Amino acid sequence: MVQKPTSTDNDATTRIYLALAQVPEGRVVTYGRLAELAGLPRAARLVGSTLRKLPKDTSLPWHRVLNAQGKISLPEPGFQRQRDRLQAEGVALISGRVDLTLYGWPRQGEL
Repeated sequence: MVQKPTSTDNDATTRIYLALAQVPEGRVVTYGRLAELAGLPRAARLVGSTLRKLPKDTSLPWHRVLNAQGKISLPEPGFQRQRDRLQAEGVALISGRVDLTLYGWPRQGEL
């Protein structure tokens, strides 16, 4: 049986997209933190599955979302595309990891 999307699914997707659109250039957010910002605590996996469905030509900054360890979760070739986009924004990856204390968003008092 195929499950139809519900209005709740669409609402969650919209909330995730709106939160993602706020992540500034040169900064990153974790899947879990993005879920919290979207008002969906404990929904990191939902964020990941929602971002996987983004169209290829999206203008949303999907590349600014990392896992809780500050690592890129995508397999190749997505890994390379995400790394290149982050580096173009000045985000440094050291040993495959972004320093979330330095580049993480939002910091205390930023919202």
